[in-house]
Amino acid sequence: MRVLVTGASSLIGVGVVTRLLERGDDVVTFQRRDVEALSGVVDQHLGDIADAAAVSAAAKGCDAVVHLAAKVGVVGDRRDYIATNVGGTRNVLDAATSEGIGKVVHVSSPSVAHDGTPIIGGGADPAIGAHGAAWYPETKAQAERLALAANSSTTAVTVIRPHLVWGPGDTQLVGRIAERAAAGRLALVGGGVALVDTTYIDNATAALVAALDAVAPGARCAGRSYVVANGEPRPIRELVEGICAAAGVPFEPRDVPLSIARRAGSIIDRVWPRLGRDDEPPLTRFLADQLGTAHWFDPRPAREDLGWSPEVSIDDGLRELARWFDRAGRSTNDAR
Repeated sequence: MRVLVTGASSLIGVGVVTRLLERGDDVVTFQRRDVEALSGVVDQHLGDIADAAAVSAAAKGCDAVVHLAAKVGVVGDRRDYIATNVGGTRNVLDAATSEGIGKVVHVSSPSVAHDGTPIIGGGADPAIGAHGAAWYPETKAQAERLALAANSSTTAVTVIRPHLVWGPGDTQLVGRIAERAAAGRLALVGGGVALVDTTYIDNATAALVAALDAVAPGARCAGRSYVVANGEPRPIRELVEGICAAAGVPFEPRDVPLSIARRAGSIIDRVWPRLGRDDEPPLTRFLADQLGTAHWFDPRPAREDLGWSPEVSIDDGLRELARWFDRAGRSTNDAR
């Protein structure tokens, strides 16, 4: 197939492109900046996903789309989130329809259905509209509803929600944990006892490729959403400790009770924008809920409908993460 991958500069994006190339697919990418690792390997289109004409040009001649491009984070102007996550998704879906593309995999997030209460072995519940001041899950929920509504007899759409993706090169979950631990600012909401499932990067990319193969007009997965994760729920404390050990940083967290974290997060939600801050705050109400409540999911729907199951366990992933940090440390020392 000739596959358009949007948001290919991300960790997952590079991984998906690599998998597709390795099996012989022709890949086109669309993202804001040139990706050195893909230079000379794929046809890279640079632009803003909110630019309909640019998206349409990248989609020409493609058979399938994996739509990863999104504005992530917990701060920023709501209008920017809407333009990228909602408007950008609409542009991708319009391009797929006009170009006669038969397969679309829309990448969403489990946060679109998280209302702050524990999720115990849940499924891909419908996206909800109210997320307080958390613009990322709010706009990703809108985008997911657009994607599912676009499923048709000619353009099949499936939605994949990878849950807390991490691994070598991750600057989000792994990077932030390692940075805060090294600076002595690591905190665990509720003592980190909440059971949470996560997704090792190789498993996330494999799931997206499996979804690409499975989705087709009339397929069981067409018009449906799926949460993908390792299927190994563990206390947050255990995972964070494993990441710190892999990164070689001290694990000396302080405990913040969930009730206090929620109150503090709500205050920060109101105060941070008034201070004119555009950096990441230490906490928000959304983050407090994510870090202090259980959320793990039933793995059977993705296994049965997509033919996918995790390839790498959490323990094996942590060992690979440690090897990556070790190599990165050696490279830094050699450069000195």
